[in-house]
Amino acid sequence: MNILFFLTPKSMIKCVESTYSIRQVLEIFEHYRFSIIPVIDEKGKYVKTISEGDLLYYLKNNLKFNITQYEQINIMDVPTYRNYEAISVLEDMDKLVLKALDQNFVPVIDDLGSFVGIITRKSLIKYLVERK
Repeated sequence: MNILFFLTPKSMIKCVESTYSIRQVLEIFEHYRFSIIPVIDEKGKYVKTISEGDLLYYLKNNLKFNITQYEQINIMDVPTYRNYEAISVLEDMDKLVLKALDQNFVPVIDDLGSFVGIITRKSLIKYLVERK
């Protein structure tokens, strides 16, 4: 089965750009009630995934700043606890399922490395349940 069957396209999800400040990302998390979000660069390439936990640890360890100072700090300066590895649209189902075991979602890139969307663990489980 083609993994694109499970894809939620980039146009249907919220991403943040690698040029965003910590404050911008915090506001996006708050507005959309996300706990994790993909980061893409200005060319549309997948860079990393940032989580609420990553931000909380960063804020906790940098209490010397106030919220307005976080407008000056780039989201790329925040270290991530987990590395959400992307897979290619050309990958097989086995690799997708193995990634989904350890990740809430799997970022998907095309053959040029551009971010095309995500595949959620939930969509895979739902498919398997409905197949029975």
